[in-house]
Amino acid sequence: MNSHLLRLFAVTALAAVAGMVQAQSTTSTPAAGNAPTATAIFAGGCFWCMEADFEKLPGVLEAESGYTAGKTPNPTYRDVSNGHTGHTEAVRVVYDPAKVSYDQLVAHFWRNIDPTEKNRQFCDIGSQYRSGIYWQNEAERKVVEASHAALLKSGRFKTIHTELAPASTFHVAEDTHQDYARKNSVRYSYYRLSCGRDARLKKLWG
Repeated sequence: MNSHLLRLFAVTALAAVAGMVQAQSTTSTPAAGNAPTATAIFAGGCFWCMEADFEKLPGVLEAESGYTAGKTPNPTYRDVSNGHTGHTEAVRVVYDPAKVSYDQLVAHFWRNIDPTEKNRQFCDIGSQYRSGIYWQNEAERKVVEASHAALLKSGRFKTIHTELAPASTFHVAEDTHQDYARKNSVRYSYYRLSCGRDARLKKLWG
């Protein structure tokens, strides 16, 4: 079964009940009590997986699945999956800067992707699954570029294909895709295992 069919299998049951809600463009930061929060935007293939991986990190309050770095307004999952909008599946991470730094988020991101792949991640193929870090200010840009340079200098990888670019509009994905790993743990686990994500990460990072 190819990756597209795997994902369709995982989505179908929930979508039939919940329906597909059109994606919304937003620039707001979700609130988390009275504590000051910050956001960060990353793309690492399947946004279900990236969302789940980031939410395991202490200091991360939540991660939202969505689409970014594209060229068309109001993209939907169907549009993005067809690979014609220029978007990539991404997550917007909401975090507490007092508990986890942007540097740590970037380091966590690298350890959960395959930077050697261009326009794909694991079993998902196409520019809509390309990896990327999208900075939102000058301080973030410096962190991202320094981290990228350090990774190359380490000699672990000869080439890194991860896109590094200024953040553009982040479109929140349909409700069906939010917290997918938690709401649909069996289907999510099947998809992740079948995609070979963890096996590849172990080979790359140990």
